[in-house]
Amino acid sequence: MSREMPRVVFTPSGKRGQVPAGTTVLEGARQLGVDLDSVCGGRGICSKCQISPGRGAFPKHGLSVAEDALSPLNDVERRYDEKRGLAPGRRLGCQARILADVVIDVPPESQLHRQVVRKAAEVRAVETDPATRLCLVEMAEPDLHAPSGDLQRLNAALADQWDLPPAACPLSVLSRLQPALRKGGWTVTLALHRGASGPEILDIWPGFFEAPLCGLAIDLGSTTIALHLTDLATGEVIASSGAMNPQIRFGEDLMSRVSYAMMNPGGAAEMTAAVRATLDGLAAGIATEAGIDPRCIVEAALVGNPVMHHLLLGIDPVELGQAPFALATSEAATLPAAALGIGSINPEARAYLLPLIAGHVGADAAAVALSEAPETSDDLTLIVDVGTNAEILLGDRTRVLACSSPTGPAFEGAQISAGQRAAPGAIERVRIDPETKEPRFRVIGCELWSDDPGFAAALGPAGVTGICGSGIIEAVAEMRMAGLVDGSGLIGSAAQTGSDRCRPEGRTQSYLLLAGAATGGRDIAVTQGDIRAIQLAKSALYAGARLLMDRRGVDRVDRVVLAGAFGAHISPLHAMVLGMIPDVPLDRVRSAGNAAGTGARIALCSVAARRLIEENVRRIEKVETAIEPRFQDHFVAANALPHASDPFPELARIAPLPRVDFNTGGSRGEGEGRRRRRPR
Repeated sequence: MSREMPRVVFTPSGKRGQVPAGTTVLEGARQLGVDLDSVCGGRGICSKCQISPGRGAFPKHGLSVAEDALSPLNDVERRYDEKRGLAPGRRLGCQARILADVVIDVPPESQLHRQVVRKAAEVRAVETDPATRLCLVEMAEPDLHAPSGDLQRLNAALADQWDLPPAACPLSVLSRLQPALRKGGWTVTLALHRGASGPEILDIWPGFFEAPLCGLAIDLGSTTIALHLTDLATGEVIASSGAMNPQIRFGEDLMSRVSYAMMNPGGAAEMTAAVRATLDGLAAGIATEAGIDPRCIVEAALVGNPVMHHLLLGIDPVELGQAPFALATSEAATLPAAALGIGSINPEARAYLLPLIAGHVGADAAAVALSEAPETSDDLTLIVDVGTNAEILLGDRTRVLACSSPTGPAFEGAQISAGQRAAPGAIERVRIDPETKEPRFRVIGCELWSDDPGFAAALGPAGVTGICGSGIIEAVAEMRMAGLVDGSGLIGSAAQTGSDRCRPEGRTQSYLLLAGAATGGRDIAVTQGDIRAIQLAKSALYAGARLLMDRRGVDRVDRVVLAGAFGAHISPLHAMVLGMIPDVPLDRVRSAGNAAGTGARIALCSVAARRLIEENVRRIEKVETAIEPRFQDHFVAANALPHASDPFPELARIAPLPRVDFNTGGSRGEGEGRRRRRPR
């Protein structure tokens, strides 16, 4: 590519284009519709436009980023760095100029419309049996005639009063033992952890200490990270926090990150450092927000897919990118939280990582299984944790199966023409009148629909900024129900649909959701490319579920559970219209919210739950979609909306779909997708 018009890719939005060489990153972001903040008008004063340029090979984007892809640090940036400090690798977008092909990450704090991290904690009764408890111990004073160490007499008191074997005491606690004993009048409170080899003293306080011990339940997703600060004794969530996973700048999906590690020396270490720094910052922030002494946070339970798990541990994920997808370890692990870079909590805090099921089905799926307990169900239940990489469980009392399916980032709003992450101003709900073909919508941050009085005023000056994952799913499904899209996913023309919102775009059509350009905003449309991206994502999801159903020898399931931060915001009806999930009565579809986070919280608060999931994981049968011959067949058939061959009788009862065909002008039975004719 010529350096006169370098290519630029912005993450996490996925927006890309070409800009003239010498264009500032801020100007390039504005030209491409990227959400990059700036208050000072590009004078290098406000620092709101900070960005992180990538370096090395980015196979997914077809780019290799050279060291000199951006202009060198200039005087404005150096002065800002001296006075206020720039994080390593950061640049000011208003000062850095694009000189060659580059991948640029816009961190959350630089986004004008901040991501809404929707991994809220579900209210759930948790039977607590924490690994770390407070123990009050009264012990004898030292005796000149019976000399013994303070630690030895403390262990004798533990045996006498708590019937416990001798406890290990790390040097950091041992150094504070004697002052605590004397200040407390030979009475101390211990934070005692039940380790695999016996009890361990994690902390000590003089006298009676009654502040609650807390832990962090951490869901380390490939797109977002969620933390739930939890009272270990009660299971109550005190506070929740979250952030975008900083590894997005190395690749939106898992295989892109594995490729980055393969092709860039030190790439895996870069991603490890990035995610550890974010976890530590979130832990410090949530303690401050909740008014909790970080010293009282003594446990963490972490879940994530295998790539996230290995990168967190500092293990190169290269083996997960190629058959047989071997894990470095699949067992649960307990280790110091500080070893994972989480140093802002108690220095001796312990981290528990749930077990992994297989090379592409990780601890997050294990946490979902712990939360939803399919092995206790009389109904055959399909559990779908929807995300960039979907984990799918199918089971009942007799047998539980699991697989993963690479859905990609389209459900998160990436690879969509007007797509964005879930943030204020993003369209999240869509309805289209089947008679008039006119749309109405709701955006994040506003309770009114677009046709309600006062909508524009309630929306504020920022207006509508794009469309997020739940919005694009509903838009495509509504277009199908309104007869604007046929069973093959093709958008009809204005003449075919009777709506002038359908307008030509190259050799295909698009549907105009919002005509904003006339009033200084932006037009937001659903393009043929957008529908194709959703078809690919939903086909992968359905094909994975169908493989599990094949293995069980069934064509139907009894219940469907939508899990995950994104799954919690999917309308079951619209998901079924698209064919994301198998056909079941709508009242048999429910949302489990952030089930992986709930499973992490259960494991955080219960040693018994940890043992249970470690045993159950060994019994879950893994189906590897990457090597299953029928996956491709299922994938192709699932491209139709809702499906080329599988019947959807329950859907037909509540939402019969129009029999339209914009390929031939004819009509045919629902779901009979036909290949589009090539022009002669």
